[in-house]
Amino acid sequence: MADERIAQTSALFVPLVTAAYASAHGYLATLTIAGKPYTGNVPNGKTNPSVIRQISDVSPVKGADNPDLNCGIKAQAASLNADANPGDTLTFDWRGGDDSFWPHNTGPMLTYMASCGDQTCDKFDSTTAKWFKVQQIAKNSDGTWAQADLMKGGVATVDLPSNIAPGNYLIRHEIIGLHLATSVGGAEFYPACSQVKIGGSGTGAPQDSELVSFPGAYSDNDPGIFDPSVFDDGAKYTFPGPQIAAFVGGDNSGSSGSSGSSGSSGSAGGASSTYAGSATRSASPTSTGKASKPTSSSSGNNANTGGSAAASKCKLKKSASSSATGSTYYPRHISRVMRNIAFGNTH
Repeated sequence: MADERIAQTSALFVPLVTAAYASAHGYLATLTIAGKPYTGNVPNGKTNPSVIRQISDVSPVKGADNPDLNCGIKAQAASLNADANPGDTLTFDWRGGDDSFWPHNTGPMLTYMASCGDQTCDKFDSTTAKWFKVQQIAKNSDGTWAQADLMKGGVATVDLPSNIAPGNYLIRHEIIGLHLATSVGGAEFYPACSQVKIGGSGTGAPQDSELVSFPGAYSDNDPGIFDPSVFDDGAKYTFPGPQIAAFVGGDNSGSSGSSGSSGSSGSAGGASSTYAGSATRSASPTSTGKASKPTSSSSGNNANTGGSAAASKCKLKKSASSSATGSTYYPRHISRVMRNIAFGNTH
């Protein structure tokens, strides 16, 4: 009878644990370019035509030398390439794995681009990409982390460089979660890559010295990735990675918390037009995938100083690896008694 009761209780709470795990992580759900939305595919779900490269898992990438730092966990080339023009405004709508608002609120957001050369980016191997930084933001003008706006339903907003040369480009938007970054290796990386074809007659291009590879651009010990003072009021934040490419312009000191091609966060209005098409995405993601693993590449890195660090802690503060295997997550609303019954916890 006791075994039957435990089995029944476990059957009740396992779905809750799975849902809690999914909501604690996330992915890029929608990219909007000049007002036109492009819906991404649910990680490890059905693959529909998209400009956003699909990942296999909503978990964060852990470790600066992880090959998945390139474009996300087991990211696969998308089938479409979006048209864009210099100066176009991009919005990135990040969501939790259960389609809720983004679950984290501490850490910067950065934007990189890489040329795909003469071929369209749906045919381009991103592990060979040479990336240049076009934007970075840590804090809003009021001192709060810009990432925290996503937790309230906002979107990240970035303008393409106004003078960028025409061509095929990958756009790599990245959220770095620093809620566990007081320990080396605690930072959580969420990169997402989208494929565009930029028109116009611009001539702007990065210098060779401004190009980096992923992995290779970061170290787990870099300021801004390992940050013991991340929750200290008034502490300065140092952006990881290279300087913003000179042709982009902007203030590389980041003293205002945002620099490079215009970047900010704004309201998504819940399920508004910037999140159009969400109902057509396939079912909830799972925590594993079978796609092939990308190869690794490397390059140098440098860093630059940004605005002060936030004192607010992420509400979903739990350690996570890039795979859910072997880990147990307890929803907050499950009591200690029920955890003991459901999970066989003896302490």
